[in-house]
Amino acid sequence: MAEFRLPANSRPVPGISHPAPPGAREVRTFRIYRFNPDSTENPRIDTFVLEVKATGPMVLDALIQIKSTLDSTLTFRRSCREGICGSCAMNVNGVNRLACTTSMQDLGAGIRIYPLPHMPVVKDLVPDLTNFYAQYAAVKPWLQSRTPPPPDRERLQSKEDQDKIDRPAACILCACCSTACPSYWWNSERFLGPAALLAAYRWIIDSRDEASGERLDELEDPFRLYRCHTIMNCTDVCPKDLNPARAIAEIKKMLLGRQE
Repeated sequence: MAEFRLPANSRPVPGISHPAPPGAREVRTFRIYRFNPDSTENPRIDTFVLEVKATGPMVLDALIQIKSTLDSTLTFRRSCREGICGSCAMNVNGVNRLACTTSMQDLGAGIRIYPLPHMPVVKDLVPDLTNFYAQYAAVKPWLQSRTPPPPDRERLQSKEDQDKIDRPAACILCACCSTACPSYWWNSERFLGPAALLAAYRWIIDSRDEASGERLDELEDPFRLYRCHTIMNCTDVCPKDLNPARAIAEIKKMLLGRQE
């Protein structure tokens, strides 16, 4: 897997250190990226030392404890704590993960936490996902059908057709995959990225959708689709075990089939 780089701000400098509480026997050290847009200071790395038994098992538990007891200004996103909403995606020990489903027991005594890489940072561990969501919206992630719906029931599909979209539809838009992709790092203004392309694939193969041709036409572009070089970082880091790289490859095959 490619080495992740720091967010697109100045390289952080050493910051404030919070030592272990008195009498602590087993501790973990957290080095956390801090950036305040209202300050003229460069980003910094603050150090927090926590007693292992004093916090819950997940990285998000430690962040909540730090914010509650040591530094109330620490800023991060979180919501469901169940690996469903995707809010708490961040870079932990060099890998994009969900903080709420990442066990500290698997990370060792030293844990480094940064925002998702190569994204503008709003504050601390909160990346600006404006462009990411705009790219998702660009693939028109909704059913497009010219046939009127049945008057007395929903639009039905077979179990086999539903199985095709079951996994792609499980994407939680956490942005772990796109921000792990080197092609997205360098071409994020034009390359749609793994998450948006996975969403596009989900609708292209939906048996109820009648705009597959138009969807493929909009993707047939040197940058929107073909910047993907199948590096597989997106698949490696997906917290839902999805395979955006395969979906992108399938879209390419569909476009190639139309040319033959």
